[in-house]
Amino acid sequence: MTQPLLSIEGLKTHFKTDDGMIHAVDGVDLAIQRGETLGVVGESGCGKTVTAMTVMKLVAMPPGKIVAGRILWQGRDLVPLGPDEMRSIRAKEIAIIFQEPMTSLNPVYSVGEQIAEVIRLHEGLGQRAALEKTIEMLKLVHISNPERRVHDYPHQFSGGMRQRVMIAMALSCRPKLLIADEPTTALDVTIQGEILALLHELVADSGMALLMISHDLGVMARMVARLLVMYGGTVVESGPTAAVFARRAHPYTRGLYAARPRLGTPTVDGRKPRLVTIPGRVPELIDLPSGCPFADRCAWVVDACRAAPPPPVPVEPGHAARCIRLDAVEASA
Repeated sequence: MTQPLLSIEGLKTHFKTDDGMIHAVDGVDLAIQRGETLGVVGESGCGKTVTAMTVMKLVAMPPGKIVAGRILWQGRDLVPLGPDEMRSIRAKEIAIIFQEPMTSLNPVYSVGEQIAEVIRLHEGLGQRAALEKTIEMLKLVHISNPERRVHDYPHQFSGGMRQRVMIAMALSCRPKLLIADEPTTALDVTIQGEILALLHELVADSGMALLMISHDLGVMARMVARLLVMYGGTVVESGPTAAVFARRAHPYTRGLYAARPRLGTPTVDGRKPRLVTIPGRVPELIDLPSGCPFADRCAWVVDACRAAPPPPVPVEPGHAARCIRLDAVEASA
């Protein structure tokens, strides 16, 4: 196996508040190879976005702080790097599509100016050459009449078109890794399908790696080859996407899969099937339990689960889950 493009080891990102320390990311490990598609899935507040923002060194410090771990980009640790060094890596080598297309663009500049600024900064092109490349990028993401629309402002674009502009900006410097943080949030189903198809096409054509963040299991099944399931600021299950969906070894993965919305056959009395929910409440990241973060919501919990954080337990080659009750969980299936 070659050196990973990006490797995160024991990452912990905490936020100091008046009420105490929030453990937003509490020991995350992941690795992504060149050209690989990796997904991170979990409920809101589980640490997905903070992990991505920490990789980009975009977490406000203070109140945030990287308290432990390494972020190895092609073997180089990003944690100790200053703003100027990170500025040379962002967009040029690692690019991100932010979660909300409606607010991620500056309303007082045309979309062309915003994309061209990134190109001029990292590619060293002049104003005319940067504009020409900006038009090429808008063509790449299938925005019609790009020669005219390059001068339009964000409010003149729909939500789906703004997301395409964000993708064009992220890809403008041909990054080696693209982080897509909930890239279809607030978009209707039709536009969501178009954006995902576009991302799939661009990743396949360029050969770059993709780190996709979402709470939607359907998106993950369609977009990524390998999947990480996060809960309580840590990764509770990881492996090939098909294997994770087939085995659902961790109790949280099982609950998340069962809770997905789906079209179902009416029950015997003619009623529509009810959505399954995971009992209990998501733990407060300011006061995480000392053992397994899912212990208070788990049907298979024993005293040992609350004593210490469980280590990764192999399920099959390349597939592991942080649960000491895997046999009991699988036996109940």
